[in-house]
Amino acid sequence: MSAVRTHVVKPGELDQEQRDVWRELRAKSGAPANPFMEPEFTLAVGRVRPRARVAVLREGGGTAGFLPYEEGPLGHGRAIGLGVSDCQGAVLRPGLGLTARDLLGGCGLTVWEFDNLEAGQTPFTAHATRAASEFASPVIDVGEGYAAYEARLRVRSPKFLRTTLAKERRLGRRAGDVRFVFDERDPGALRTLMAWKSDQYRRTGRRDRFAQEWISALVRDLHTTRAPGCSGVLSVLYAADRPVAAHFGLRSRTVLSCWFPAYDPAYATYSPGLVLHLRMAEAAAAAGIGMLDLGRGAAEYKDALKTGELRVYEGTSLRPGVRAGLHWLSREPARRAHHYVRDRPRLARLARRTLTRAGRLRRR
Repeated sequence: MSAVRTHVVKPGELDQEQRDVWRELRAKSGAPANPFMEPEFTLAVGRVRPRARVAVLREGGGTAGFLPYEEGPLGHGRAIGLGVSDCQGAVLRPGLGLTARDLLGGCGLTVWEFDNLEAGQTPFTAHATRAASEFASPVIDVGEGYAAYEARLRVRSPKFLRTTLAKERRLGRRAGDVRFVFDERDPGALRTLMAWKSDQYRRTGRRDRFAQEWISALVRDLHTTRAPGCSGVLSVLYAADRPVAAHFGLRSRTVLSCWFPAYDPAYATYSPGLVLHLRMAEAAAAAGIGMLDLGRGAAEYKDALKTGELRVYEGTSLRPGVRAGLHWLSREPARRAHHYVRDRPRLARLARRTLTRAGRLRRR
């Protein structure tokens, strides 16, 4: 680490040359071009999160890497956009050879939390596989075109595909002509999606993310972001010009990161969310996108749609010391209890039912 110098800045203080180097390093990484790992996402978080920071690493007169994070008290750091970002980690020159302790020390951090650490993050993954939890992030491969993907579904999930397409036709007959817009720019449609999603969170007993102003502001900001590596994409399924399902995510040239899907419960019998995802896959393939990343988390619709999986990690990197030890003691027991329930299907189903009942009681 002695040859690498770290300079910490706010995201908005990155100059154009540094942003270009970030993109170049990311392109050389060999990882999927996930838009959450592009500078535009960090810049957007920086506009709504005052404690957002970027560690700029320099070696031999040149920029060798970046670590975006959010700083808290007592040396506590979090992945940038923790809680909503679906892909996290450092952007480093290949072969740089730094450890997690090196990176945290350069930032003055004793702790760095992550919940969607990208696989292949060499400074962190050795630690993560021992001390953190590994998750599957289901993906849809449309690199050979939508027709090839649909053919795979017909073999692997014939009943699912047949039923979903039949519901799409029924929706058209009973609710009006069905049309799909892959990249809807109308801010009103985004507000509708956010209202549906807030209602879904409350209905299922979960914390309403859009009740947090920074998350709502971040999504509105990214809806207008247009960059080759990171653009907001709002996709809407309409019936008789009325929105019945929508999704907001981020795309690069080759990856669509699925983020916030929701639908109008009045049309639930037609499974509009499933129809929406099929049309998203079709439009993405036509736009040259090769993969849709559905994000970590168990869901029946993901199991039905996916063609494969990526791996992500949740955990904490620690730089030894009293503060790190206290942090570990305050977080680890609860995290382990949560994962104990999650890894046991019967307990997980019971927990979901309990959350749903609690949500219904709060809505009365």
